[in-house]
Amino acid sequence: MKTDRIKAGLLITVLAATFFIIACSKKSGTDNGPVATNFDKGAMLTNYADNLIIPAYTDLQTQIAALETAANTFLATPNADNQLTLKVAFRSAYLQYQHVSVNQFGPAESVLLNNFLNTFPTDNAVIDGNITKGTYNLAQNSSIDQQGFPALDYVLFSPGAVAKFNGTEAAKRKKYTEDLLARMKTLTKTVLDNWNNTYRAQFTGNTRSDAGSPIAFLINQFAFEMDQMKGPRIGWPFGKQSGGTQFPENTEGYNAGISVALAVENLTNLKRMFTGNNSGKGTSDYLVALNQKPLNDDVLSQFDKAINSLKAIPDPLSTALTNNKTEIEAAYREVQLLLTLIKTDVASATGVRITYQDTDGD
Repeated sequence: MKTDRIKAGLLITVLAATFFIIACSKKSGTDNGPVATNFDKGAMLTNYADNLIIPAYTDLQTQIAALETAANTFLATPNADNQLTLKVAFRSAYLQYQHVSVNQFGPAESVLLNNFLNTFPTDNAVIDGNITKGTYNLAQNSSIDQQGFPALDYVLFSPGAVAKFNGTEAAKRKKYTEDLLARMKTLTKTVLDNWNNTYRAQFTGNTRSDAGSPIAFLINQFAFEMDQMKGPRIGWPFGKQSGGTQFPENTEGYNAGISVALAVENLTNLKRMFTGNNSGKGTSDYLVALNQKPLNDDVLSQFDKAINSLKAIPDPLSTALTNNKTEIEAAYREVQLLLTLIKTDVASATGVRITYQDTDGD
């Protein structure tokens, strides 16, 4: 089925990114990158660690805890009002996750955080089977499409969810939800603790640009996130890889109806990471120090164009795929232009080699 091929493609994309990072971490080289006069790359990396990455994981931990509290209230009394309150907490936590999605390296890579927290679409049939059987192993790599935010989206907000939490398998469904949340908490805590305990020093102390360096990780992940925006988040559901056949059910945050909000948050955070968020130096400043100000201006301008084009699409994206094709087509073009700038021009200017493989070309 076409749906299966698209789903398989997404899993390949996610795993390809993981394999690229693992491969990079095992390589070494002598490339310190192009020379940027009077630019402190260590200070840039410190800004990333202390003002962007670690706070983002800290906030995600807080949001997941708030989500768990709202979920416990719903699980104790499954009704429409409690589900609505839960959806607000779910949206907040999922939006915050978009602030760490780009950081799939180091501690996040070691536990495959992105794979376990945000592989979509989910395998709904397997999830239902897990609930019915009451036996499953969420630590297995083969279970990445049965957990995380997408699984909660399906279990908590799919049609008839409230009734199912009051049905014959209510206890098993409650247990599965609790296990999903517990695993999300554990994985996020593991990553945050690693950053705070050891990885921060490794990250800020390596100012090289060769494979396996923080700068190479960042540029590659900027590009990879853009590939995800072009593919799984927009292009694939819109039918760009299936001859125009759309798959609205494969959108991120499908049941909660927040796909566009997640995409906007993701891209807005990418710009925040690219610029350093005005809290210190970022990749944007590094480009300027490399005498690449025109390129930097083009990238910043294209970020704004892509973000604004996404904001023009109404949620839920699953409905907009039919009713707002012009807006989605425009957003897709702007995202593609931004992807090319980062993956080709920014990578070249910073001396970084793009080493992951996407599944559909540029």
